[in-house]
Amino acid sequence: MTAPAEAPVLGLLDGRPLPRTGLDRRLAALRAGPRAAALPVPGSGEDRQLARWVAQVLLTEALCEAVAVERGLAVHPGAGPARLDQRAAVELGSITAAAYEGCAAVRAVCAEVTADVEPSAAEVAHYRALTERPPSATPWRLALPDGSVLDATPDTLPLALAEALGAAAPGEWVTVAGWTAARLTTVPAPAPAPAPDPSAAVRAAARRAAFVRWLDHARAARLTLVPGLEHPGDPAQPDNHHRH
Repeated sequence: MTAPAEAPVLGLLDGRPLPRTGLDRRLAALRAGPRAAALPVPGSGEDRQLARWVAQVLLTEALCEAVAVERGLAVHPGAGPARLDQRAAVELGSITAAAYEGCAAVRAVCAEVTADVEPSAAEVAHYRALTERPPSATPWRLALPDGSVLDATPDTLPLALAEALGAAAPGEWVTVAGWTAARLTTVPAPAPAPAPDPSAAVRAAARRAAFVRWLDHARAARLTLVPGLEHPGDPAQPDNHHRH
């Protein structure tokens, strides 16, 4: 839903206009920052899209600041920025990830609204099955014609040589396609390290997904966007050139 804007506002939170001054300051800081050369040309469609994107970050921060006050959450104003890894940033989406990294209130609200989210045992087992590495092949100890000895797994050898060595008796020399070697013995494979428990990773991903759902609902219920600062992905706004 888009409301007419008679004054330069960022948007409306629960019907209350938020001043655009915060957006102007944030854009000016970007233009004065170390990555200014990578920003779009002022006045271009891409520049207007940047303003829309930054506006959504600021609106997300303002929404979460209001929620934090309503819920009496402890927010440390002097807290520095957080850093998400690439997977977490992708799961949250660029706007929410930027707000999460830069605003302590967003992080506090995220922790509050997802505190009870726990993955099921089946979800953890499924993740483990998808990410578990197969056991490594048992290496062979090989003798070479120059007297040297090396250890190698069969899958690292030329296929024809690996097949010939596998069929030969231990210590028997084989020559295949110019390769000569003898399989002396099988090297005992080291005991596999126990796989790490994936519960924490699955829990974190589930909580990020839950926060995205909660935030989408809260934005729809409490934020009103203004013309010129629509969501950058809104297909109805004139600068959205995304095409499939």
